[in-house]
Amino acid sequence: MSVTQAGFRGFANPVDPTAAELRAWAYHPDASLLQTMPPDWDLLVAGDRLIGTLFELAMDPACPARRFALHCLYIYAADGIRTHFRAHPKRRLRKFVEQAEENGDEILTTWAHNARMLLARPELFEYHDWCEGGLVRQPRRLS
Repeated sequence: MSVTQAGFRGFANPVDPTAAELRAWAYHPDASLLQTMPPDWDLLVAGDRLIGTLFELAMDPACPARRFALHCLYIYAADGIRTHFRAHPKRRLRKFVEQAEENGDEILTTWAHNARMLLARPELFEYHDWCEGGLVRQPRRLS
């Protein structure tokens, strides 16, 4: 059996999942098998339509796809900040940052801190860290 055959099959269209499909995938045992997803799937789902669902998943320490959801939060923050909020509304990012600061664990408060740092100092953007998962794989607070 190939990895693709063993993967999650609950998407009507994996390049445009619904919030319910994304949530079902995130709690599926094969959620960590990202190689079964379309290329650049993280970039496809890290937009305004699914960011609320991704934030909920990142807030749940028991979610098997939590790291992926956190990775998408980093993409979302960087995309908004680097486009001067033409890509995503500033108020939405601010709402998630505040929620993470108030209710998140260390992982989410670190993301919120890093988003605030990037907002204050856009030169801190490094593609590898923000868009390729560097800050998820090697968590640290930017200074």
